[in-house]
Amino acid sequence: MMRKSYYQKLACMVTLLIVLLIFQKYTGREKENFPEAKFVMASPAHTDLYNFDPNQLDRTQWLKFGFSEKQISIILKYREILGGKFTSKEQLKKCYAISVEKFNELNPYIQLPEASKEVISGKARNGEKNTLSIPGKFNPDQLSAKDWLKMGFSEKQTEAILKYRNYLGGSFTSKEKFKECFIISGEHYSQLEPYLLLPAKTPESSKRGFNNTSIKIAYQPFDPNRLNAEEWQALGFSEKQARTIVNYRDKNLKGSFKTPDDLQKCFVISAEKFRELKPYIRIQEKQKQEKTDFSKADLNTITFRQLLEFGLDERSAGSIIGFRRKLGGFVNKQQILDTYNIDKEIVQKLVSTALLETSNVPKYSLADAPEEWLKNHPYFKYSADKIIFYRITYPDDKKIWKFLKLKPEYEQKMRLYIK
Repeated sequence: MMRKSYYQKLACMVTLLIVLLIFQKYTGREKENFPEAKFVMASPAHTDLYNFDPNQLDRTQWLKFGFSEKQISIILKYREILGGKFTSKEQLKKCYAISVEKFNELNPYIQLPEASKEVISGKARNGEKNTLSIPGKFNPDQLSAKDWLKMGFSEKQTEAILKYRNYLGGSFTSKEKFKECFIISGEHYSQLEPYLLLPAKTPESSKRGFNNTSIKIAYQPFDPNRLNAEEWQALGFSEKQARTIVNYRDKNLKGSFKTPDDLQKCFVISAEKFRELKPYIRIQEKQKQEKTDFSKADLNTITFRQLLEFGLDERSAGSIIGFRRKLGGFVNKQQILDTYNIDKEIVQKLVSTALLETSNVPKYSLADAPEEWLKNHPYFKYSADKIIFYRITYPDDKKIWKFLKLKPEYEQKMRLYIK
């Protein structure tokens, strides 16, 4: 009996020991080291970005970077204001047509220094003062070049400030816009800000079109049935409004305005705008036109209607007429074939058939070309400020060409219009 009791106690002890060992194994063991989690980032979307110099890009190249036509126009105008050249990423970033997100996307590929070399080791070039001499509260819209110089800005800086003010329509409109002037450093703006007699923010009314507030259109008699979208834009309409007017005429009115009142009914033409245009509207009655002998037609005088008669659509005809007007006339037939938005097959037949008379195309030397012509000509406008600047000191075409340092293909196009 005692032996049986002994074995029962022993079995109980062994069972208890096993339970304790199992409990220790599953509750007292060290935590296992799990393998480190690695998060796999999604592969970035494929883009066609590449290293580039924003001073060398034309409209087509900016389009490939995903900018709209309107944004590109703003970027190119801004570059023109800067003297035709961005000198740093900092300047490019200040262009309001480029969003922060878009700039960050392009930043690694931009072949420009981070900041302008205007400031070196805390001291600006050309003896620029870090501390300005501010006479008191002032409106920067009213300051002359002499006033800016007295304040401590260099001649180059003063010229840039005045150019920027003119670009804005003659008024900075706000401290916000004044701060965007690339030539004014952050340090200088901090000194000037308390004395600026301007609102802090740009009024909404100014934002909606500050570039156009000072533009006065010199109206001339016109036939609204002969204008393409680009020519409507020249009358002060936006690109979208111009397209609407052309569509209204061609689709709703089957190709022509019969009376000035028809023009007034187009909803994008305000009553005020119509009153401005009305004295110049000349609607010509349609006459039976003789068929054009295109073998005798001159590509520098051929009309929009004649281009339609040859078989071009309105878009192609309008592009040719618009580009020809900007150039002042074609110098060779290849320019016509290189025009954007054309039916190249039909245009090839046209240039093979028609004549090209170039004797009336305006040509100048770089030294005596009118400023307005330089700034509006498609081949010269991006170098216009440089040409005007260099010829003041060096009124010699050879030297000006040398200083411009243009790509051969750009110079070749410009020389077509040099006598």
